[in-house]
Amino acid sequence: MKEINYLEAIKEALYEEMVRDQSVLILGEDVGVYGGAFRVTEGFYEKFGEWRVLDTPLSESGFTGAAIGASLVGMRPVVEMQFADFISCAFDQLVNVAAKNHYRWGAATPIVVRAPYGGNIHGGAFHSQCIEGFFFNVPGLKIVAPSTAYDAKGLLKASIRDNDPVIYCEHKYLYRRIKDPVPEEDYVVPIGKARVAMEGRDVSVITYGAMVHTAIEAAQMLKDKKISCEIIDLRTILPLDKKSIFTTVQKTNKVVVVHEQTKTGGVGAEISALINEYCFEYLDGPVIRVAAPDTPVPFSAPMEEAFIPKASDIVSAVEKLVRY
Repeated sequence: MKEINYLEAIKEALYEEMVRDQSVLILGEDVGVYGGAFRVTEGFYEKFGEWRVLDTPLSESGFTGAAIGASLVGMRPVVEMQFADFISCAFDQLVNVAAKNHYRWGAATPIVVRAPYGGNIHGGAFHSQCIEGFFFNVPGLKIVAPSTAYDAKGLLKASIRDNDPVIYCEHKYLYRRIKDPVPEEDYVVPIGKARVAMEGRDVSVITYGAMVHTAIEAAQMLKDKKISCEIIDLRTILPLDKKSIFTTVQKTNKVVVVHEQTKTGGVGAEISALINEYCFEYLDGPVIRVAAPDTPVPFSAPMEEAFIPKASDIVSAVEKLVRY
């Protein structure tokens, strides 16, 4: 196996799927000649041509709608949002058209929307948001959020081959900061399947995306204090892998849910509700959420550092829970 970074994994997945399947095409602002805001599609325009790598006007609603239309006549479009924050302009297309086509008339809508999300890059309030919560309660959509290069490639391939609209949340902070061994041969990571990122016995930490690495850092700090954490990497946010969540709850009886998204109405609230509804008798303490405060992402670097959950925040939550 070769070792590649998170961004290279996304690029490889796109490239290999476009070679494998002639119906796969890419749309977005500057994805063609320029190669994308983060250079993910660099060289694709020269390789696949202007009809499969389409530079679009600055209209997220327009090119997302065009992708939905193309999917209805047999294509598998991949839409690139330059920054996930801009996806709000395509909200109507995704929520009222793509997500409902199956329920309205049984139509498959195989589109993928790549959403570079998350902070810790000093991008401020308009280039750092976590957008998964905007779509988390929309039936008909799927949402994935890989934390490793292996999953970034495998989940993108699975998303492109899926017949439902998938929002692919790729964390910008991970692009060039993490590397993983990735198989040379074709593979997919199934949508809807979580993984155990670290085995443990005392407390479960359930998380996804860049926070998986923060949770691992916290678990190493807690290991020195003789506290063993089990870390569940959700990989897919919608639909949640309830079986994996309930299994870890029944094993450790104590749960901390961690996400970078703001706290109120977030993914952690739903996970907490599910655990209380289906695993209450297994709990030895409350489910604790560690999340960003309910404010926009600050532009100031020190304030952004305070905004994003840190390993020390997770350590404090776990120690509080262990005392129950």
